[in-house]
Amino acid sequence: MASKVIMPKLSPTMEEGQIARWLKKEGDKVSMGEPLAEIDTDKATMEMQALANGVLRKILVNEGESAPLGQLIAVIGEPNEDIAAVLSEATAPAKPAAAKPAAEPAPKPAEEPPPPPAPAAAPAPAPAATNGRQSGTGRIIASPLAARMAADSGLDLRSIQGSGPNGRIIKRDIEAALTKPKAAVAVGAASGYRDEPATQIRQTIAKRLVTSIGPVPHFFLTVDIEMDRAAEMRESIKALDPDLKISLNDIIIKCAAVALLQHPQVNASFQEKFIRYYEHADIGVAVAIEDGLITPVIRGADQKSLSNIAAEVRELAERARSKKLKPEEYTGATFSISNLGMFGIDEFTAVINPPEGAILAIGAMTPKPVVRDNEVVVKQMMRVTMSCDHRVIDGATGAKFLQTFKKMLENPLYLVV
Repeated sequence: MASKVIMPKLSPTMEEGQIARWLKKEGDKVSMGEPLAEIDTDKATMEMQALANGVLRKILVNEGESAPLGQLIAVIGEPNEDIAAVLSEATAPAKPAAAKPAAEPAPKPAEEPPPPPAPAAAPAPAPAATNGRQSGTGRIIASPLAARMAADSGLDLRSIQGSGPNGRIIKRDIEAALTKPKAAVAVGAASGYRDEPATQIRQTIAKRLVTSIGPVPHFFLTVDIEMDRAAEMRESIKALDPDLKISLNDIIIKCAAVALLQHPQVNASFQEKFIRYYEHADIGVAVAIEDGLITPVIRGADQKSLSNIAAEVRELAERARSKKLKPEEYTGATFSISNLGMFGIDEFTAVINPPEGAILAIGAMTPKPVVRDNEVVVKQMMRVTMSCDHRVIDGATGAKFLQTFKKMLENPLYLVV
């Protein structure tokens, strides 16, 4: 019996996926559990496995095209099996969606099914000679999603060459048109510009920020930390064993994790009707990637050695940049650290990643004049700002955590006693 292949949910925040690459072609034999395709989610590129044995009979969503969760994207069956009934489901008119607020439009149909009657937002009919993308009635052939995207972006469909069946204009054609540089503008008009489609990870970052900086009541605490001894400790470890490659950020992660266990009120999250306190410090470490930011998680950082933390951070960061992280490796942190010191940023504030209760923003370590014993001396100083969720953390609670964190970084031997 033919088996449906639907767009799977490969990450907790995924709403749609894009086919990066089909690992099988139509007619290829497929075994259950065998990688079938690579899917670009909102955070990473992940393999989708086959859930049935047979032959890949039909691919319904091509490489580079997207589909919402649960949409039929392929069919697996026996070589000579009649799959017309399954394919008819892909081409059947979509059921009317329940009414939703304007900010949450109903999911749009996939690119492959034949287009329904033209939506109200579609451009007016073009002359019959336009690029061969017209039906017998003179209407431009475009998918509903492409028509909506064109209307939203102010694009004229008559100027776009479709790459779908029979010259049909589909989503990727609109995306390609949006990436083309705009023509020069007239004197006195606004500057020229170009529009690029937001990647799925950038769209997810935008949604997450909206659910954080507005609903979450932030407040900020800043402290200056003397880093001479931490820097000396790092150099001593390097001299003993250069292969360990301990960074200052690794030491910061370890100090934060140990401090969290001493201040469990900070290692917590607001859960609407209760506050959840975590038994271990799972530290999210912000990593800049091509499309935005992702936070791989160091699980139980309070229980790990500096060498283990260093190795894990390097390995996770490398896979984050190549979009190979698994969902469980970048979700579920209890506390996060964002370090922009390597870019020369002295001080900044970071946005909390819900449901976490706080995040540390780490600035650059730089030599600065300070007063010690009534004398001006030069010390390696670093400024740290903690963003706190006021529903979970009060000012005094956050201040006490920062005192402990500062004490440990200024006297890193505390980590071994």
